[in-house]
This record gives sequence, structure tokens and C-alpha cells, in this order.
Amino acid sequence: MEMKLNAPEELASHEKTAPKRRVLFIITQSEMGGAQQFLTQLLNRIDKEKFELAVVVGQDGQHELADYLPQGISYITSKRLKRNPNVFEDILSIFELKKNILAHKPDILFLNSSKAGFNGSWAAKMASRRLSAMKVVYRIGGWTFNDPWPLWKKLGFRWLEKFGAGWKDYIILNNKYDFELAKKFGIIPRKELVLIHNGIDPYLEFLSREEARLQLFQKIARSGLAEGQGGQAAFLQADIIVGTIANFYPSKDIANLINAAAKTAGNIVFVIIGDGYLRPMIESQISALGLNKKVFLAGKIPNASRYLTALDIFVLPSNKEGFPFAALEAMAAKVPIIATRVGAIPEIIEDRKNGIIVPSKNPEAIAGAIEELSQDDRLRQELAIQAHQNLIKNFSANQMVEKYEELFGRMQEV
Repeated sequence: MEMKLNAPEELASHEKTAPKRRVLFIITQSEMGGAQQFLTQLLNRIDKEKFELAVVVGQDGQHELADYLPQGISYITSKRLKRNPNVFEDILSIFELKKNILAHKPDILFLNSSKAGFNGSWAAKMASRRLSAMKVVYRIGGWTFNDPWPLWKKLGFRWLEKFGAGWKDYIILNNKYDFELAKKFGIIPRKELVLIHNGIDPYLEFLSREEARLQLFQKIARSGLAEGQGGQAAFLQADIIVGTIANFYPSKDIANLINAAAKTAGNIVFVIIGDGYLRPMIESQISALGLNKKVFLAGKIPNASRYLTALDIFVLPSNKEGFPFAALEAMAAKVPIIATRVGAIPEIIEDRKNGIIVPSKNPEAIAGAIEELSQDDRLRQELAIQAHQNLIKNFSANQMVEKYEELFGRMQEV
């Protein structure tokens, strides 16, 4: 029987009493990175009157994500879902995720990151006989096969993405580059490929420049990462502070930035906020190049973006990105950006208008751009202002969330 609502009052009454759509999110790890930042932006802003939300999170990351989620969202820890491949654990995680899916009976299963995408969609396929109306959504922040792996590994990940695409209804990409790669390699879901850019609040709260610099210096000094009084003095007396925020993964290519630091002249110091399993290698590189009084590791800092105002220049040295939140945060902080030409960077930055784009794996190009900006206050200010205006116009969190809510609405109509 078809229900007809003729009057506006009837329509409004129906909207108020319509049941909430159940959305179950699955994400591989809780360590705060791009996928986790996306999830917090979405879940803190999505209309809670329309959606009932739950999150399944893997073991890795010490549950940082939980601190950033709004109240009222179910938070479930997966015992088996982990970032690093392990055939036995991965098989067990699929059955565990199937159990989670059947327990929550979601209208929409929303999978974040490669491992959650493959294992979660496999679990959904196993559960589909009992949940035939469930839509499976896979949001990928950057294809794993673009990471700096050996060729055989790249091809293996690409095949897995193509094979698993048939278990998904929608695949969401956050940049045109990855969107076009999906079409090129036949990574096509059952219903639709969707492009939705990331977004953040353009008016984030930041520390004042002086407070940010003081607190960063204190964190570096307490950790013993500044080499004695000489290193501390170098930080405090620097004319220009260059920095970045990143997890120490191969794709972030922190080594590229350190090599660039070695090629810069003048009273310039570098601050890297973040941590990860590559830290010993990075520390060795800094020492080998004699940069202990020029490059400082501040370690992992909660709400690290608040310290961006300490910087005169933000550098994204990656060899692979999807749609980096760190760049958007630097735009919000009105810090001029130098970024490598990877992933969505050409969609975010117009070279020489609201930032500077350089080739990846090219420390000479990064060093040249740093020296140019360090000598031109007016150019730094102009790039920063234009970047902030671009953020307001094209990449706000509200715009992003509206597009997701519209997509969820279309799923209901299908």
C-alpha cells in the first residue's frame, strides 16, 4: 500500500516520526590519521535526528579516536581487525565483523580504509542473505597500491581492490586522481563511484603564535630532542620555522623533508610533529646529516593542528596522498603551504596562487621553495590568505557532510 502525504503538515509530521537510518562504520585503527579525521568531522556534524550511528574500531592506535567522537555513538572494539596483514587474524576478523553487522542490522555499512574495506565487505557478503536491504559503502582516502611498495605488492593490492569492488554498492573517493584510477583499473562497485572532497571547519581554534612556539619548544626541550643548549637556542632564535604534521609512514616521506632541510641556508629550523615506526630511521638520518640543531622532532601531540600557528611555512613532503587533512588545517591556520604534486594536492592548491606545488621525491625543489618564501614576507601572507579563502569556498566540513547526507538519502530511495 502506497502512503500519500498531501499537506505540508502531514509531510513534516512524517519526517519527524520516520525511523532513523542505522549506519555502522568500520575503521581499521584508532590512531588519528586521515581516515580518523574524516570520521570525526562527519560524525560530529551529521544529523543525529536522521541517523543512528555506531563505530567498530580495530585494536591498533590505543583508541585515540574515541576521544574525538560525539556522545551517544556506540563504540565497539574489534579484537581481530588490525592494520598489518595476518592471514589467520584476517579470516577471524571477517567472521567477527559479520557478527557485528548482524547484531546492528545497519541500513548502511560504511567501510573506511583498505583493510576494513576488504574484510568488511566480505563479511557483509556473508551477512547479505539476512540483510538484503543493507547498502555497502566503501570510502577510501587514497589507494594502497599508490604507496611506495614493490611492483608485485602494488599489483596485488590493485587486484584485491578490483576483486572486492563487486561486494560494494558505492565506492567514495576524496580526490579526482584516485577517482580516475578507479575507472582506469576497473574498480567499479555495484551501483556508483562517487567523488566527495574532504572538508574541515575553516575557523578552527589555534594557539596564538607566541603560545604555540613556546609550547612546542617546551615539548622538544622536555623530550631531550634539542641537542643541548645550542639546539634550544637555535630553535628560539630562528628567523623562520618550517614544519609538518605526519605519521611516520613511508608515504609521508619525512626523509624528503629532512634532505631538503640539509639544503637550505639561512637561519631556518624545522619542526616535525608526529611519530611512528620509522622514527629510528628518521633520527639516524638527522644525526648523519648533522641537523640536530636544525631539525627537531616534537613527537606525537594531541590536537596537533592547534600548533600550526607556530610555523612560518608548512610543508607536505609526501610521495603519496589522498586528500590530506593536514593541508586543510594549514589553510585554516593561514600558514603558507609547500606541497608535493601527489593525490588531491592539485585540486586543493593552485600553484603560486594559494600555495606552492613541487615534484615529489625532490628535496632540491622543496629547499628552493622554502628559501624563496623565507625571503618574501608579502608572498607568504598572500598565499596564506588566498588558501584560507579557498578553504571557505570549497572545502568546508559542512559542505562535505551535506554531500554525504544527500548520498545516504539517495540510497534510501533506491
